[in-house]
Amino acid sequence: MQRTLFDEETLEPTELQSPAETTSSVLFGWDPTECVVAAEIAGGQLTLWRRRPDDTVERLTRQADPWLLLTNPQDAPKTAEVRRLEGEDFCYLAVLPRWDADRHARLDLQDRHAEHIAYSGPVRAALTISGVTLFKGMTMNDVRRMQVDIETAGLDPENPSDRILLVAVGDNRGLQTTIEGPEPEILRNFVALVRERDPDIIEGHNIHGFDLPYIAARCRLHGVSPALGRDGLELEAGIRRSFSVGGITRPIVPWHIPGRHVIDTFLAVQRFDWARGTLKSYGLKEVARELGIAAEDRIELPRARMAELYRTDRSRVVTYALQDIAETARLADLVTATEFYQTQMVPDSYASSALSGTGEKINAIFIRAYLHAGRAIPRPRPPRPYEGGYTSVARTGVIHRIVKADFESLYPSIMLAYKVKPQMDTLGVFLPALQELTRRRLEAKAKARSAESAQRQYWDGLQNSFKVLINSFYGYLGAPGFNFNDPDAAATVTRIGRDLVRQVANRLQQLGGSVIEIDTDGIYFVPPPEFEGEEAERRFVELLGSGLPDGIRLAFDGRYRTMVSVKTKNYVLLSYDGQKTFKGASLRSRADEPYGRKFLAQAVDLMMDGKTHQLRALYLATVRALQEHRIPIEDLGRRERISEKTFSSTARQRLATLAEGLAIGDHITVYERSNGELRRIEDYTPGDEDVRHYVDKLYKFAERLREAIGPAFDELIPRPIGGQIVETGQLDLFEDT
Repeated sequence: MQRTLFDEETLEPTELQSPAETTSSVLFGWDPTECVVAAEIAGGQLTLWRRRPDDTVERLTRQADPWLLLTNPQDAPKTAEVRRLEGEDFCYLAVLPRWDADRHARLDLQDRHAEHIAYSGPVRAALTISGVTLFKGMTMNDVRRMQVDIETAGLDPENPSDRILLVAVGDNRGLQTTIEGPEPEILRNFVALVRERDPDIIEGHNIHGFDLPYIAARCRLHGVSPALGRDGLELEAGIRRSFSVGGITRPIVPWHIPGRHVIDTFLAVQRFDWARGTLKSYGLKEVARELGIAAEDRIELPRARMAELYRTDRSRVVTYALQDIAETARLADLVTATEFYQTQMVPDSYASSALSGTGEKINAIFIRAYLHAGRAIPRPRPPRPYEGGYTSVARTGVIHRIVKADFESLYPSIMLAYKVKPQMDTLGVFLPALQELTRRRLEAKAKARSAESAQRQYWDGLQNSFKVLINSFYGYLGAPGFNFNDPDAAATVTRIGRDLVRQVANRLQQLGGSVIEIDTDGIYFVPPPEFEGEEAERRFVELLGSGLPDGIRLAFDGRYRTMVSVKTKNYVLLSYDGQKTFKGASLRSRADEPYGRKFLAQAVDLMMDGKTHQLRALYLATVRALQEHRIPIEDLGRRERISEKTFSSTARQRLATLAEGLAIGDHITVYERSNGELRRIEDYTPGDEDVRHYVDKLYKFAERLREAIGPAFDELIPRPIGGQIVETGQLDLFEDT
């Protein structure tokens, strides 16, 4: 008799037309078990750990066999049992007898270039086929979260003298302590404490890049077993994988603690800040200060002197480490909620989900639903170019009395209103899932508004996790490599979006308003003179959106006293309460030297205050300060991240020389010397900076404002020649009086 993976009744397409019940199982998995805090493959079965109401943990098991999807049954491993799924493409399900055979089967298929779908992570594969998801019915405070930070005598874990000085440990059940003493004792006591407190999640800032690999290396050195996992299993390095933030992807090696989840807030805060772009640095201390979660008496100590300070002022180092873990806990509260609540839907571990892209998560949810229904998985469609959203700048310069109108979730709303879905979604899960996510988000937002303290945080984290997935459905359609993608459908969405935005822009002008900038789903404009004040401006936005199709809503999204419009997606806004918002890399980029950022900020202030004519004086004064070496070297320093390209690119050889001994992911701040060399700012020799370079760079900073300043730019900002400003003797029409 052929074995089956499907013990539950399978879904039928007609059932999915009622989203409240059946779509819930599509989104959250059909297994109703709540409070599952971890999953591993052990003894050939899916092992689950479930947290009970009394905060203890019980161990459960589920049958979940390893599986592969194939387009040709002849490609199946000899030991596999094959089942034909309904549909085409990946329509053969090969069930393997043992999990230890899974990896060999995958490698063999890769070597033979056979088409297949297989997950390299056995937990994701097992959760997909079992219908179980983690953290169902739980808040972030229901799970036990531990924070870890180590202080070391150096940075090389293979150097015997670079010992661990202490381990600081805290958790959300009241623990806050440090472990000290001889290093082997520190390591054994740390392992014992983790097993005693039994956390579900271990959090740390750069824990993948520093703390855990360092602990593993020191355990090897002393012959201590790093048995930090449940069931006495050891800490281990995971498989090298990619971590994406926006359009940037970089490789990382995640560390794995069996039965627990490792969460790196250094990585999480980068995703958190991607759309906002407000953080200048992702170091723990800098992030904590900028997000307002640092202690008022925050201690800062130089890493290079940690061993010396531990000998001479131990209590200060201890306080420093405890503040680190307290900040890590508060930071995790802010930046990991979205990934935590998405794990309630995605068939994967929290640790893996925190590193995966949203498109990958959506794909995993759909594959789970199709396999449960006994349906084949389609091949991804090849990508093709298509026109994106409508963007334009109608006006640049300094503009007053600004209103922003925004289409609420424009692309998801279009997909729902116009029934745009992937052609290959034969089971009909795409739109019902999107509709259900939208319904649940609105419900969670309403509950967040009326809830208090911890409950508000729970509902807000939940609604934001829904929001991120909702907004990724369109990107999923157009992206390559996903099984239910459809570039034609994505093109339809953007075409409808462009038409709707143009419709509103035309209506705005007909009503006497003035468009400043349109960016896909938002419009900045000056309202007609008769709509003065916030209440009237809100009425005007309602008027603008009154003719839109059902399901498409235009909302009031802010009002501002002044705007400096530079170019598309680059502007500065001044609110009526005096707050400034910089948007776009032309005006604020972490790659810019501080002196350039300061110059741009001061220039924008002058422009907003109606003093554009004073830009020349500001510019010339900054040039003189550079020439006279009066700008601190810290303001001239450029922060560089060490990457693999640092050591492989011929264009970055100067930086590679300074980066010796540093790890991938570390940062270094450098400046340009007058002899053409790079040097670390801590090795600065007074007066040896390259003045010509920095004067020329200042002009490039100023040039970013050319469109906003207009025809007067060349008079206000004269181009330097050889690092000097050459006065022509012409009449200066912009001289301050």
